This record gives sequence, structure tokens and C-alpha cells, in this order.
Amino acid sequence: MFEAEEINAEHKDLIHDVAYDFYGQRMATCSSDQYVKVWDQNHEGRWILTSSWKAHSGSVWKVTWAHPEFGQVLATCSFDRTAAVWEEIVGETPGPGERGSRHWVRRTNLVDSRTSVTDVKFGPKTQGLQLATCSIDGIIRIYEAPDVMNLSQWTLQHEVQCKLSCSCLSWNPSLSKSLPQMLAVGSDDSNPANGGKVFIFEYSENIRRWTKIETINTITDAVHDISFSPNLGRSFHLLAVATKDVRIISLTPIHDQASIQSGLTKLSVQTAAQFEDHASTVWRVCWNITGTILASSGDDGCVRMFKMNYINTWKPIAVLKGDGSNLSNENQKSMASSTGAPVSQTARYYKLGTISSSREVPWH
Repeated sequence: MFEAEEINAEHKDLIHDVAYDFYGQRMATCSSDQYVKVWDQNHEGRWILTSSWKAHSGSVWKVTWAHPEFGQVLATCSFDRTAAVWEEIVGETPGPGERGSRHWVRRTNLVDSRTSVTDVKFGPKTQGLQLATCSIDGIIRIYEAPDVMNLSQWTLQHEVQCKLSCSCLSWNPSLSKSLPQMLAVGSDDSNPANGGKVFIFEYSENIRRWTKIETINTITDAVHDISFSPNLGRSFHLLAVATKDVRIISLTPIHDQASIQSGLTKLSVQTAAQFEDHASTVWRVCWNITGTILASSGDDGCVRMFKMNYINTWKPIAVLKGDGSNLSNENQKSMASSTGAPVSQTARYYKLGTISSSREVPWH
């Protein structure tokens, strides 16, 4: 969701992804016009286009920021079968009160995939500088930069095979080095007969490889986005899934003798919540920084927010239309009656600006 003033410089085609940096003061967008654009927020709260470059020779599907302790670093993936890592270079300041020139340099081009690379994500900073990609060929690739001061050198550490084409992935953002690394992967295979479309992988230090520890068989429709919730002290993990509806999956580790002997985590999987409020395809899910509020966007042109209350029940709390305005009371009442869950009347969101485009294309 954007908190922006009017931006007059736009992409020329469908925008596929938008990502804020760690501090929420910089924003990157990518689109079918093969360009990546970076926007900075000034002291007045306006978003200013500071960089724009042709990043790939095909549609750019995803863009993501590395943690700022590694510098100003972006990763992108594309239909052209590659993923790329970009670093911002700032020139010397030409004079007092003047900003130095900035430009983005491609540090590496990852060309191992033979099909479209559909998602790219940096790993948790506690594990160093790692990057995961997934592709239509059904392979997850894990790369690592052994020297964080030299981003031109990346090593392919692991290739993990899925049975189905991969559409999205998410690292479990654990802050503890003692917990095993975990990845969730979604598939956009549209055939329900092919079984579950969400897979959980874990890295085992004992055998030094990634192993699939769970398939969520309750989700058989195409998955478009997936996101682990930040975990601030919970004994279980929460996973949001964007498919034909919004799903919130609870993953609780089971510490039994079998899991201790195997060295792999055994999970108890439960559907914590399921919302059909969009009544259409859901394209994106995103958590707030504390993992207490989930936002989703769908083909109904709305952003919907959900929150867990004190009795661990998830409820819708707010709805924003595509133009940034709140739904009318009539529409909220209609939605509440259709879903059986009241929509909070205390939450208020205000449109601070828009990103205009000469072509009226939907945001996903």
C-alpha cells in the first residue's frame, strides 16, 4: 500500500511488484516494460523517482531489498530466465548542500534457470547474504555471497527439486541462528488433481541439504503469493497464502523422539483462518512488522486487512478500495453479512497520494 504524493513518472506497462526497504523510506517497482524504478521519500512525504533502468530483456516479475547492513542492494527476477543483483553506487558530493550522483550497477546475473524465474528473496540477515530463487522448471536455487563486500561473486549452494512449477517463495524470518532455516514455496499449477500446492522445506545442518518436511494438501488451487509472518516470541509459525482466497496457516513444531532422531522438524499444520472476502483471485499477501495484521489484494480492486483478536480468532478489520478510499458503510455491512464477520468501524485509512499511469492497469 502506498503512502505517496502524486508521481508523474510511471512505468509504461503492467507493474508486477513493489517493495519497500527496511526503513520504509525507499520503494522499488518493476514491470512488464522490463524496467526497475527506485523512489525516495523526501522530507515533505512525497515520493521522488531517483533511478530508472532497464533491468532485463523480459518482464520483471519481482523485486526485493536486502537488509541495509549489506548496503543498498536489490535483487530482481524475470521472464528472461535470469535473476540479477544490483547495488547502488553514490558518487562524490559536487558541492555543499548538493547530493552526489546515484546509479545502480548490476553486480551479478544468475543464469542457472532454463525457464522463467518467478520469485526471488533474500534470506534472513542472521544467515549471511543468501538469495533464493524459484522457477517454472520447479527448482529452488539457493545462492550465497561468501564475501559481502564483493557482490559480483555468488555461489550456487543448493538446488531443490519440487514436483510442480514454482510461483512464489518465502523465507521464515527467524532471528535466531539456533533455529533451522525454513522456506515455504507455492505452485501456480492450476490442476487440483496434482495435490497440495504449498511446500515447506527445512535446511538440516546434519546432512547439509534442504529437505521437504511438509506439503499442505488443503491448498489445491494455484498459489500466487506466500509469506511467513514475523515471529516475535510465538511458539508456532504463521504462513499467509494468496490463492482463490486468503489462507492463514498455523505451523506448530512437534518435538518428539522421531523428529529428534531425524534432525528434521515435524509440523502440526492447521488452517487458522480462511477468508473469501475478495470473491476473486487473491494476488498478494503482506504482514506488518510485528506479524499481527495481514493485508491482501485481489481482483476485486480492494486491499483487505485482517487481525487476530485476544481469543486467537482472525477477523477483517478494514477494506480499502483501489483509489485509496474506504468502503461505504453499506458495502461494509453487505460484506459483513456475507462473511458472517463484522468489519471494524474504528479503523480508518486515508489516501495520501497516488501513482498515476497513462494506462489504467490493475495493481497486483
